[in-house]
Amino acid sequence: MLFNHFRRKLLLGGMGLASLSSTQALPAKTLTFPRDRGAHPDFKTEWWYITGHGLSGTREFGFQLTFFRSRVDSTQGMTSKFAARQLLFAHAAITDVQGKKLWHDQRIARDGFGVASSSESDMAIKLRDWSLKADDKRYTAELPTPDFGLKLQFNETQPVLLQGKNGLSRKGPSEQQASYYYSQPQLATTGSLRVQGKTFEVQGSAWLDHEWSQELLAPGAVGWDWIGMNLLDGSALTAFRLRDKDGGAVWDGGSFRSAQQSLYVFSQGEVIFKPTRFWKSPLTQTSYPVEWMVRTPADFYTVKAVIDNQELDSRQSTGAIYWEGLSELLSSNGKKVGSGYLEMTGYAKPLQL
Repeated sequence: MLFNHFRRKLLLGGMGLASLSSTQALPAKTLTFPRDRGAHPDFKTEWWYITGHGLSGTREFGFQLTFFRSRVDSTQGMTSKFAARQLLFAHAAITDVQGKKLWHDQRIARDGFGVASSSESDMAIKLRDWSLKADDKRYTAELPTPDFGLKLQFNETQPVLLQGKNGLSRKGPSEQQASYYYSQPQLATTGSLRVQGKTFEVQGSAWLDHEWSQELLAPGAVGWDWIGMNLLDGSALTAFRLRDKDGGAVWDGGSFRSAQQSLYVFSQGEVIFKPTRFWKSPLTQTSYPVEWMVRTPADFYTVKAVIDNQELDSRQSTGAIYWEGLSELLSSNGKKVGSGYLEMTGYAKPLQL
């Protein structure tokens, strides 16, 4: 759920990201598939995000891959093929639970010249040798790096989950602060992960998010905390809050969908994040809450990082330092009920949007 890190100056072909014009509230619309799995280049920001958990014998791994698209308004009227009208970014990471190590890498390129592309008709994204594609109810991802690699298939087991009000998700007190947002939880996952020259065949579950928007962060918001959790019984939990510099909630929301597909969308004020344990990064000296009490209408949950050091430094692409990693979900009686990903931004420094 990395909403937007693209305000970092990127000198690609002599062009930087321009200041964008003021935006208007997004209208309600009916999301249609497969078209809305594809890119929406008229929108300022878009991302496709898959996180998951896999087992290979007794080895346990977390994995995440994110493709971002950013529209550069100042170049839209240019006729040159070299004009950077759309920028594509990508992050990939593997959490090796037993090895207590996070492996991560990043990519960046302008759209075009066969180097980077994002289809508008369906999910088909390419960034050099990294790719994410959809085919009916199946997704495939391949992201090789020198130190690790992901080659995974994800099969839908449940209907799409429309976040917010039928896919229009509010992110702040103003109607302009919203996104079109859907999720695909409980993806049955198979494939392989490569770590330090060793390949592990894995099976597990994953979560897909896809969002696109014109504006998200309210004035005063410095970052957010977000969880996407696949529960063991087949349920799906989303919870998030936008956070101010003092740690207070500017906005909050999420949803809970039962295994029987009954959906409850959280209203603003129904989600509370309370940190209970912190970890300090030896690399950036940033302190992150790595255990939380998260109160939702579904339950009072505890969210615990499986390893503390899952900080990602993406200053060579999107410009942000953030924490994103595999975590366990415990119910109010202390029983493990699921797993998924926790993401925390704006702790190293406020996001510059």
